[in-house]
Amino acid sequence: MHIGVLTFVTDEGIGAVELGKALEQRGFESLFLAEHSHIPVDAQTPYPMGGPIPGKYYRTLDPFVALTAAAVATEKLVVGTGIALVPQRDPILTAKEVVSLDLLSQGRFRFGVGVGWLREEIANHGVDPAVRGRVVDERLGAMIEIWTQEKAEFHGEFVNFDPIYSWPKPVTKPYPPLYMGGGPAGFRRIAGLHAGWLSMSPSADALSGQLEKLRAVAGNDVPVINTHMGEPKAKEVEGYRDLGVEHVLVELETEPRDETLRRLDELQAEFSQLA
Repeated sequence: MHIGVLTFVTDEGIGAVELGKALEQRGFESLFLAEHSHIPVDAQTPYPMGGPIPGKYYRTLDPFVALTAAAVATEKLVVGTGIALVPQRDPILTAKEVVSLDLLSQGRFRFGVGVGWLREEIANHGVDPAVRGRVVDERLGAMIEIWTQEKAEFHGEFVNFDPIYSWPKPVTKPYPPLYMGGGPAGFRRIAGLHAGWLSMSPSADALSGQLEKLRAVAGNDVPVINTHMGEPKAKEVEGYRDLGVEHVLVELETEPRDETLRRLDELQAEFSQLA
């Protein structure tokens, strides 16, 4: 089973290049980065985990820039967005960023996407949070057209452009693996896009019921990358293997270089038991 990390790279923690190298040197499979373009001063949306929004949300680097830095500094490390906030992103520019990172990483990019939870952040990008799911559908559809067609065009309610040229085309065919974040409300979207699921769960037991529902909608072969929200112990993570989950992410706190490297050493020793 592959083990990677999900984290926030900020201006106060370890840099993306050194983090990527450290992960690869210790045998970790992947680095997934979160995204927030900004945090509104007067945000009223409750933080999903409870309490105030953590400081790292205010300071995160653009994930495509940080992942590019990590990708070119490594040879095998898989890099991914966990998640890119599609309602806040222009589809033509994002399509270009995705294929650029796919090319520079030589096919090691995984495009994790979602609809977002912070309503005021979404609204600041000119999108009504109430329709963000429909916006995501159209923007992803437009991106797929750009990636797969020589002359791409899209005409929808939220995305509208006449035929365009856009190169490069993806190294990974037909385009980099697409993973949807979120819960059961997005399962039909996953099925329609033939995408994977970027799930979050405190334990294998907690994930099993949702995974059954997903497979009933999207098929038994739908790929899953699960972020383990519980204690990062080998015995806790091993249960995902029995569910057919081959890629598990553990949360890595955003800390300075020395503290991060010590933590990665601890995680490496812990997960070596899974070999």
